[in-house]
Amino acid sequence: MGDVLLAGPAVRAVAASASHVSFLCGPKGSAAARMLPGVDAVIEWDAPWIADPAPAMTRSHTDRLMELLDQEQPDQAVILTSFHQSPLPLALLLRVHGISPITAASVDYPGSLLDVRLRPGEGLSEDLPEPLRALAIVEAAGFRLPPGDDGRLAVRTVAPPQPFRPARPYIVIHPGADAPARTWPATAHQEAVDLLARHGHAVVVTGAAGEVRLTSTVAGSTGLDLGGLLDLPALAAVLAGAEAVVVGNTGPAHLAAAVGTPIVSLFSPVVPASKWAPHGVPLELLGNQHASCRNSRARVCPVPGHPCLSNVTPQQVFEAVERLLERPRKVAP
Repeated sequence: MGDVLLAGPAVRAVAASASHVSFLCGPKGSAAARMLPGVDAVIEWDAPWIADPAPAMTRSHTDRLMELLDQEQPDQAVILTSFHQSPLPLALLLRVHGISPITAASVDYPGSLLDVRLRPGEGLSEDLPEPLRALAIVEAAGFRLPPGDDGRLAVRTVAPPQPFRPARPYIVIHPGADAPARTWPATAHQEAVDLLARHGHAVVVTGAAGEVRLTSTVAGSTGLDLGGLLDLPALAAVLAGAEAVVVGNTGPAHLAAAVGTPIVSLFSPVVPASKWAPHGVPLELLGNQHASCRNSRARVCPVPGHPCLSNVTPQQVFEAVERLLERPRKVAP
């Protein structure tokens, strides 16, 4: 979800001059892709070199991609990989299908697989936040944001979900993440909920269907538990209505940024915050960004005690929320 949402400004740049935009992504990102302004169709295919767990790379699996491409008939492609991913496996399959031109950023020699290649570290700075990296790639293909587009993350208009009708302003706490290395302890989340409630804040706890035990624990008796009750558009609406969101480095953080809500980011440095922190909204970044797990891309914390996040206190989260509530809601992209 997060990768897809971060590609949103680049998609809008392509859509500004393309007659039709098809967005190719895996099943975990397809719901978010359907919410992106500028997307006309979503092609869902699980890439064996990206997905975890990965599907088998079989003839039938690649044939399925070719069938999907036959349906869409794209006449060019822009591949928006992250800095640690190679675009070349997909470029090979797109080339076999007959698509040209193909544009991507690649460290590795692409041979005849790419028509336009950006070299990370040369033509493309590796310090760029991911949304700006994606914009640089589509600009190399000749696509630019239209006048008046500020380059922030965005999703299609969301409506308040039923039956959620908050009686007063509220704070969202989203405690889950798909990688344990990126999670703040559940007990600390629960203490933060209680602390915010004691100071007069209504607190809403959100989470996926597989996180209902976690959200119930975190909400306790003082928070409103919406774990497992919201699809992605409904979650976007809940996040849009919040005064602030407390969340780790996970897809809903970028969804909160896409609806313009200030964020307290409990950010584990297993990937660099300079690239992956929520983009374009008021932000309070918590967590030791110089911890020894820095840039390891670990899914499970390699350091005993998970010190990069476990040393963050509920009081610090509360104070970060209070600082956000005093700031303007929008910041420069």
